[in-house]
Amino acid sequence: MRSRLLPLLIVLMAAVLLALGVPLAISLAAAQQQKVVVDRIDDTARFASLAQFVTSPPKGSRVNSPNERLKTLTRELIKYNGLYDIKAGVFYREEVMANAPVDWYIPEQGEVRDAFDEAFQSRRSHDPKQVWPWERDRLVVASPVIRDGDVLAVVVTDSPTGQMRSKILRGWLIIGAGEIAAMLLALSAALRLTGWVLRPVRVLDATTHDIATGRLKSRVAATGGPPELRRLARSFNEMADNVEDVLEQQRAFVADASHQLRNPLSALLLRIELLALELPEGNEEIASVRTEGKRLAQVLDDLLDLALAEHAEADLRLTDIGELAAERVASWSPVADDKGVRLVGICPATTAWADPVALSSALDAVIDNALKFTPEGECVEVEVASNGTVSTVVVADRGPGLSDEELARVGDRFWRSPSHQNVKGSGLGLSISRALLAAGGGSIAYEHREPHGLKVTVSVPRTVPGA
Repeated sequence: MRSRLLPLLIVLMAAVLLALGVPLAISLAAAQQQKVVVDRIDDTARFASLAQFVTSPPKGSRVNSPNERLKTLTRELIKYNGLYDIKAGVFYREEVMANAPVDWYIPEQGEVRDAFDEAFQSRRSHDPKQVWPWERDRLVVASPVIRDGDVLAVVVTDSPTGQMRSKILRGWLIIGAGEIAAMLLALSAALRLTGWVLRPVRVLDATTHDIATGRLKSRVAATGGPPELRRLARSFNEMADNVEDVLEQQRAFVADASHQLRNPLSALLLRIELLALELPEGNEEIASVRTEGKRLAQVLDDLLDLALAEHAEADLRLTDIGELAAERVASWSPVADDKGVRLVGICPATTAWADPVALSSALDAVIDNALKFTPEGECVEVEVASNGTVSTVVVADRGPGLSDEELARVGDRFWRSPSHQNVKGSGLGLSISRALLAAGGGSIAYEHREPHGLKVTVSVPRTVPGA
């Protein structure tokens, strides 16, 4: 969730910073250019006033010779060009009054010509095209020389923009550094904000996972975060307490009912045996009643085992799964021999975290089920394997197997395949196995075995669950 929320916040913050930074950068460039343009306008205005003296000397001036006034203008232009490296000149419509350098003229077309023509229409350059750091190495400003309302000549300056572009670039770098600093600060704030908001969500997610995997005592610890999430955490804990109480009552009821029914059932079976002594030997009805009574007793025992399995805490230990599986194979070998079924164990040494008693009980249920449905002359294989995260015990039989629909239901309480209704069992053995494994972080899975049969995979973790 954090990986989805952070990019959204970063994009929004970047958009805000760009919305502020881009206009600021443009404004900075415009301000730098405006400053230069104002300076050039002042310079052209001064040269324009000097150029007026060439054709109209001021009253009281001692410089009466037009040539002398022209020389003064030329010296000023040369001095200006040498000091600032700015081309400057005063031009009539068709000829030059004075210029510096002396080989600089108004071209036939281009920016200088456009500014010159505009000034001859009595319009001073006041808004040249914006100069950017990557373009326009010259800035042209023109100012008309006016006498008696007529434009006699035009003063033109052609300035290099290297220094101005450098100042703009330095200003942009400062703005960019400020934007980066602001972005880093905003990113730090976003990390803290998302951490503060999502910490209760992560704790809630972890606690939910613990409860889903059987650790019903897990609760959401008191954490910070928004008031709504803290209120949600308290509500979740209350819900978990209520669910645990309901499950505890259900388990207690099943255990108590199983326990309380065993005594009347035992008495009933004893009376049946006494009744059988007074009936002829081989009476079919009494044999059927005995069978159903024993089946009922087995169901009650399995119900009690299931209640205990769901209630008990797993005693996890680092266990040699290969050795444990080999022991169960050896224990069930006599049963397999009586049925004429070969029971083969491939049990290399591998360790995992499991409750040895619970895992043994689960393997007993799975192997018993495999032997029960494997016909005589076939084989049941028990194979132990492991990878980096789990160790597995695979029990594969060559019985009739299950359909896809039946495979989805196998392991449900009291469920038995319609084709197996005449086989002894209560339909609780695999449910007990699942409950025993889940208490220790393990699992059980079912799949088809080709060409026929069922493959059951018991998995236990190689690391401590929840570590």
